[in-house]
Amino acid sequence: MTVHTTMTSPLGELLLVGEPTPDGVSLTSLSMPGQRNAPAVQSGWARDPGRFSEIARQLAAYFSGELTEFDMEFTRGGTDFQQRVWSALEEIPYGTSTTYGALAGRLGVDRARVQALGAAIGANPLLLVRPCHRVIGADGSMRGYAGGVERKVQLLTHEGALQPTLV
Repeated sequence: MTVHTTMTSPLGELLLVGEPTPDGVSLTSLSMPGQRNAPAVQSGWARDPGRFSEIARQLAAYFSGELTEFDMEFTRGGTDFQQRVWSALEEIPYGTSTTYGALAGRLGVDRARVQALGAAIGANPLLLVRPCHRVIGADGSMRGYAGGVERKVQLLTHEGALQPTLV
C-alpha cells in the first residue's frame, strides 16, 4: 500500500509519498509543485498524515535552521548507477556544494558519462532529503534542478552555501 500526505514549506506544498512500516513510513518520494516528473496522487493511495509525522518534523526543523542532516527511512529504488550517484549525493555536507565534474571524479565516472550522471541526479525522487540541489556547474552556475533553479538557489542560500543577493 502507498500512503501520502502534504505539508506546507517555504518551497510550496510538499507531497510526501511512502510505504508503511511498523515505525511509520519509508519515504519513496518527496516532491514540490511544478517539479519535473513529480508523481501525482493515485486513486489507490491512502492519505495518512500520521505516518509522516517524524518526517514532517524533520523537514520543519530543516526549514527553521535547526536541522542539517536527515535521519529517516527511505526506500532505495533506481538502477545500480543511480543508487551509486544518489549515495554520493547523501555525502555532500550541509552548507556546501560540489560540481558535477567533482562528483563524477569521486565516483570514477569518465567524461563521456557525465551526462548520465546528470540524468541520475535529475531522477532523484527524494528532493531535499537526498540533496541534489548541492550540485552546481563548474563555473558556479545553477544548472537544472527538478524543483526549479529558483528553488535550488533558495535552498543553497538557506544552507549558507550561497550568499543572499540584493535585488
